Amino acid sequence: MQDWTRFFPFLRYEDAPAAFEWLHRAFGFEKQMLVPGPKGTIAHAQLRYGGSVVMIGTAQDDFMNMKSPKAVGAVTQGIYVQVDDVDAHHARAKAAGAEIVMEPEDTEYGSREYAARDPEGHFWSFGTYRPETDAAADGGAADAGAGQEGSAS
Repeated sequence: MQDWTRFFPFLRYEDAPAAFEWLHRAFGFEKQMLVPGPKGTIAHAQLRYGGSVVMIGTAQDDFMNMKSPKAVGAVTQGIYVQVDDVDAHHARAKAAGAEIVMEPEDTEYGSREYAARDPEGHFWSFGTYRPETDAAADGGAADAGAGQEGSAS
């Protein structure tokens, strides 16, 4: 059975067009799709890194009520991206003006990682750690009971 990515994070930016360009330049994300919105906004955009995609759009007053960390003065989540060469990735991000929150370091669990904020404050971690995603690794237990009310967690 072929497996595929099932998580596609999405973020909102006050200036999504600038974020789209910056994420490409600083983090090396490949521009995949851009759907313009009204008045120079982005309705939907996708950036790819390897087999993963992050989606972005312009922050607006709508049913999601999503804001940029810059607008609320806080971050409530972060995105971790596995990269092969942490030091080269760090150098690229730093040169593009990323706020480096944690310089590259080796962890106790065998990863090399660094952390940064983009211009609107979204928190990004990059490292060599790659979580196990093979369902066979846990005997398929992760799917047993998925979506069932009252199942033990």
